[in-house]
Amino acid sequence: MPLLHVEIPVLRGFLTAGEAAEWKQDVFTAEESGSLLKSLMEGDFKAVLLSSQVTKLLNGDGCYAEEEDMEGYLEKRILLYLMGGSSDNQANRELVVLVLAVSCLHMFAQSNWTGPPFSFHLSDLLPPALLSPQFQTLDEAAHSSLLLDGESVYSLVANPFLLLLARVILIKSACKMDSLQLLPWWTLRYIKLHQQILEACSPQLLDLAQNSIDKVMRHQSVLSEQRNLAVQFHLECVYTSLSYYQYQQAKEHIRKAQELSGLNINMTGALGKRTRFQQKYLAQLILEVKRRGDGSDQMDIEASPTPTPQASLPRDYNLSDDTMLDTINLAEPDQYKLPELAAEEQALILGICTDFQKNNPVHKLTEEELLAFTSCILSQPKFWAVEVTALCLRSKLEKEKSRCVERAMMQTQVIVDYFEDTRCPGSERLKIFYCCHAPPRWAVQKQLASLLTDLGCTSSALLMYEKLELWEDAVICYERLGQHGKAEEIVRRELEKKETPSLYCLLGDILRDHQHYDRAWELSGRRSARAMRSKALLHLRNKEFQQCVDCFEQSLKTNTMQLGVWFSLGCAYLALEGYDGAAKAFQRCVGLEPDNAEAWNNLSTAYIRLHMKNKAFRTLQEALKCNYENWQIWENFILVSTDVGDFAEAMKAYHRLMDLRENYKDVQILQVLVRAVVQNLTDIQGEQAGALRPKLKELLGRISSRHSSDAEVWRQYALLCGNGNSSDSEDNQKALQFLSKAHRCEVQAGGWEKEPTVFKEVIARAVHMGKVTLSCSEKKSNPAEALQMLSSSRLSLRSLATKAKQMHTDVATGQLHAELQEGVADLEQLITELQELSGKLRNQSQ
Repeated sequence: MPLLHVEIPVLRGFLTAGEAAEWKQDVFTAEESGSLLKSLMEGDFKAVLLSSQVTKLLNGDGCYAEEEDMEGYLEKRILLYLMGGSSDNQANRELVVLVLAVSCLHMFAQSNWTGPPFSFHLSDLLPPALLSPQFQTLDEAAHSSLLLDGESVYSLVANPFLLLLARVILIKSACKMDSLQLLPWWTLRYIKLHQQILEACSPQLLDLAQNSIDKVMRHQSVLSEQRNLAVQFHLECVYTSLSYYQYQQAKEHIRKAQELSGLNINMTGALGKRTRFQQKYLAQLILEVKRRGDGSDQMDIEASPTPTPQASLPRDYNLSDDTMLDTINLAEPDQYKLPELAAEEQALILGICTDFQKNNPVHKLTEEELLAFTSCILSQPKFWAVEVTALCLRSKLEKEKSRCVERAMMQTQVIVDYFEDTRCPGSERLKIFYCCHAPPRWAVQKQLASLLTDLGCTSSALLMYEKLELWEDAVICYERLGQHGKAEEIVRRELEKKETPSLYCLLGDILRDHQHYDRAWELSGRRSARAMRSKALLHLRNKEFQQCVDCFEQSLKTNTMQLGVWFSLGCAYLALEGYDGAAKAFQRCVGLEPDNAEAWNNLSTAYIRLHMKNKAFRTLQEALKCNYENWQIWENFILVSTDVGDFAEAMKAYHRLMDLRENYKDVQILQVLVRAVVQNLTDIQGEQAGALRPKLKELLGRISSRHSSDAEVWRQYALLCGNGNSSDSEDNQKALQFLSKAHRCEVQAGGWEKEPTVFKEVIARAVHMGKVTLSCSEKKSNPAEALQMLSSSRLSLRSLATKAKQMHTDVATGQLHAELQEGVADLEQLITELQELSGKLRNQSQ
């Protein structure tokens, strides 16, 4: 039988009816691999590990070189086995090693994710010399080998040796397993598990994941024939991409998975009742799932896992509220009835939900949409991985709701307890496990402790954190309880048991002392990204920016995928006015997280300082895509868009700022926009700004209605209408109206009349208004309206002239202030002209 026909069922995790008979005859009878494959497909992973083949493979002749570490020894044994036989038996040996790797991954997942727990003795597998007390313990050796890019492994991970052995096979020995086409798929599954036990993202694992995905994608013939597996593969790629901030790639894999599934999945509204006493059916948000076309695209049921009996799944806790219903009571339930969903289809809905959660802000509407996803998934309880992931998400969403918080806590407790429950075997819980993102055991326990903290049960939460060795959370609990000295005491107590870099970092956080971070750095062999990160943050707190930058750079050399560190480094560079370094840091930040609005905004600030305004303009556009509600970003955007000459965008930004801030006003921006339109300047796209006149009039109309007492706003409005010099008489009438309003606003404001220089400017503007009045009056067809205009203007000018004489005439000489003499003379001349024109118009009307 071709190896590929063995690899596919192993990936799937079970045999179809047709395959079972064929395997019984051809595969299970193979000399070395047959019995191991039989145990694997029956879900007896422990039997694989303790088999004579594996024991002989790992133990060998019992020799162990003292200079070898654990990983080196395992790699040597695996390679010796793979290269030790004849070429005729090579495929069989590769299958043995594959089965061992798969069993290790499944057992590691069972130990830390699914349960139930199990135990085995490594002394049955490894030479006594490797287990002797003078060497570090196996767990310590495994932890040390699994530490990547300076990111430590969670201290209470169970059976880390299993993951290390899988790593050695799938990465170190893969070069000698060329016959296995789909081995990179198992490498991808190993990466998923390894990443979840690390403190932060590992660039090494990211590179390995991208390489593994590319290799699997080359086998398109396999993916096209095995549609169920293809959906699983794309979903596994979704979670890998989301783990490393690759949101666009995740969306592409979601699209492909949905296309293969033949499902249409949409948010919709349906009439329903949410409370027990609701009289009328109201619109409710639900998830509508329909099969496309005639259902020919439906999943192959035979190649899909069979559902786990509901009695063997964690209990879905009822709400038990006297007002809220457990589920929405729809007016027409048959119209929105879900089709019976296969395992891959349920996992797809969960994947779309996770992608939606990652790409949307924390908001009440987002929570309602996510609850629509969880309600849909939980309505058909079939598979452990899907069920637990959905229940954990629902509990997280409900913890802020007073009517649901009790259920959230009880549900989380049910999931925590279920880990120890032996009624459901591990093989059942592993169905569809790798294409869901079920949380590890300690993450669920941490979620329960967090719920207890929110409910005020801080002491109970503290006990849980201490049991989980989550010392940072324990320290926060001590701080909340007011036991500040106890936090230091507990960390020092743990350090007496065993010195670790993370504990020294935590002690440094408590005491704010650099020496503890330095000790952590040295203890880790200068590999702890956390040590340098924490030291840099302390420098940042003390405003020691140069030392802060140096430490951040050191931390990033160890691990380049620290999103928060890139952001903080950029901020430190901004403080040092190192704008080139800031730009590079924020570029890396938005590269890791494209929807980080604040990082985009800060990147634009660096570009502005570097006089790269076009780049700043584009980065601010990205920032606004991420956060449309932030007025500070809009303020930056309006300044930059005006500066680069995108006047249309500046007008949109002005409108948006007025939406966000009731009293927003920026006269300088307004002056630039009016000048651009009046002078018909060329904008950034090469278009004439004069074409924007109607939009600017609309904007000015909105501004003037909100700031009707601002003289400059009215003057800019008049300027846009020609300032009284237009060939269109209607525009001149409007300009006069706006100039008059500007004059009234100006003279009503206090203090301007005391300064001769300011007074002179007011007179000059009043003279212009008077001249426009004369011009408009002469062209008026209705004498009565013209007389009214002249009278109003004359009164305003006379009042101004009188005030000038009263305020600025020298009592001794009787002379008007020299600076105002010419202006007042112009005013009096204009008043006379207005008087004469008024007389002529009266005579004509008689």
